Order: sequence, then structure tokens, then C-alpha cells
Amino acid sequence: MTRGPLLDEGVVVGNIYDKRRTRNPLARRLLAGYERGLAGLLGVTGPVRSVLEVGCGEGNITARLAGHFPHARVLGTDVSRRIIEVARGEHPQLEFAVCSVHDVGRLGRWDLVVACEVLEHLEDPDRALDAICDARPGRVLVTVPREPLWRTLNLARGAYWRRLGNTPGHVQHWNRGSLLRLLSRRLDVVSVRMPIPWLQVLGRPRLTVAS
Repeated sequence: MTRGPLLDEGVVVGNIYDKRRTRNPLARRLLAGYERGLAGLLGVTGPVRSVLEVGCGEGNITARLAGHFPHARVLGTDVSRRIIEVARGEHPQLEFAVCSVHDVGRLGRWDLVVACEVLEHLEDPDRALDAICDARPGRVLVTVPREPLWRTLNLARGAYWRRLGNTPGHVQHWNRGSLLRLLSRRLDVVSVRMPIPWLQVLGRPRLTVAS
């Protein structure tokens, strides 16, 4: 299910293609694979009493995190006040706050920081990763679209032809190797999942930056 992009000060926020409400059987199958991969990584995080999601959008993953860790404090954050209002409306039982990924340090320490479908939207993902790791979380979980497969599948379903399959708002594009090179600057990689067409990585932050 595709809608026009939700904009906040000219920036695309939230999901353009609503994967969770689509009736397309292939899209639903792919999403099920994503959710299995995510659950597998969440299952090896170790004890978790607090979870921070950055770039939470409409709050769908925040709700998934709260369900997986029912006794943990779970906070969803996004730089967009407009999308946080949407998240609060869709998930009134959950906690949300307006906060840039670059300012997560002011929110204190967390056992787990999650960034799902965030880094591909950022002009400087290295800076965002540094901000997350400098806050000294216990674990970091990152998911991004896997390229060029992501754009290929968009073209196959007739989407974003003028953009050569690139989803509006995506300014970074990773394959497995390039994503792991980025994350390995600050994380010791614990586990990697590759459900089509995503990359999912769980890592343990290091205090020093890899050269």
C-alpha cells in the first residue's frame, strides 16, 4: 500500500509504502521474513531492561519491541514532531519523544538501542553511529534495505521508475560488506541476518573507534 510521502519541513518522514497493511502476498511474505530475523536478533541481546528506538516513525517497531520485552522500559524517538504525533495516535499505550539520533546521549544509558530503517535516510550515518555508541548502550541493533536488491524489487513492482527504484528519502545504499564496514568502526558484530531484501545487524559497542 503506497501513499504520498509525509513531509516535515520538506523532509520525508515515516513510511511511504505501508508494508504492514498491504494485502500483497509477496510483500507480506517478505515482511514475515524481516520480522523473523528481527525476533532472532532480539532473542540474543541478553538481559534487557531498557530499549531506545531512534527514528521510530509511526511506532510500529516500537510496539514490536514493547511486545518482545514486556518488562522493559521502551521509548520511541524521532526527530520529526509530526511523525511522533502520528505514533502517539496509533500507539497511545507507548512512550514517545522528539529527539534527533545525534542527541541520544541526553536520554541516558540504555541496554539496547535500535535503529530500524534509519541510516539510509541520513547524510552522515557515521556521525549518527558515533552518537549512538558514545551514549554507551549495551547493544545496538541496526536494519537497512539491502542494495541493489531493494531497488530491483521496487522496479519489479512498478515503483519509483523515475528514481530507478530508489525509495524517496533514501540517500545511502548498502550491501552486506559496506554496512559491516560502517558498523565495525564502533561495533563488534554479534550476529547478522539477511532476510530479503534487508540487512539486520546486532552489535556490541566499543569505546574506541576502529582505525
